Amino acid sequence: MKDLIEQIDSVARNVGSATLPAGAAHMVTMQRTYDADIDDVWDAITQPDRIARWFLPVTGDFRVGGEYQLDGNAGGEIRTCDPPHRLVVTWNPPGAEPPTEDASLVTVSLQVVDGSTELTLEHVAVVPPEFWDEYGPGAVGVGWDLSLVGLAAHLDGLQLGTPEEMDRDPNVRAAMTASSNAWGAAYAATGTSPDTVARVVAATTAFYVPPT
Repeated sequence: MKDLIEQIDSVARNVGSATLPAGAAHMVTMQRTYDADIDDVWDAITQPDRIARWFLPVTGDFRVGGEYQLDGNAGGEIRTCDPPHRLVVTWNPPGAEPPTEDASLVTVSLQVVDGSTELTLEHVAVVPPEFWDEYGPGAVGVGWDLSLVGLAAHLDGLQLGTPEEMDRDPNVRAAMTASSNAWGAAYAATGTSPDTVARVVAATTAFYVPPT
């Protein structure tokens, strides 16, 4: 497996906008390639026992129209499941009441490219303006980066350690810092001012990598 900084650098990131039934939304898109068979990657992102090994324990009714709940994290409804190419779920933050209209959607798409599997993750969400102004795309982007690194380790038969161990690992902290900076670069590519980018990157980094 590549080292963690290489893992972060292997992701192509984009920041954009979209519209959901709940209103104007922000969009983050990530794309990277795994040296694994598409069926293996699909199985890893859809089978509850495997999801728990690289992401979080998950419970629910695993069918289109069924609901899922990640332990201590988001829950929602499974909207599309097209093996082994496309998975779409609603993504409701922990503790929040389910919105009356779609306010957050995550789409994961897989395709075979030169014998490897290309994964594209798109998260579109209606975000409170004050939250976006403070953190920008890195608020969700860093978390998704770590998830995709965890998936890479799982596909390689490796484990990154417990959350407590990862919080203390200087290599993981360096990777989260690199991820925050990378999302800042993606935000800057939209024409956002350098001062705004620097401010949201600093806030995101402080959130994910607080002083030890």
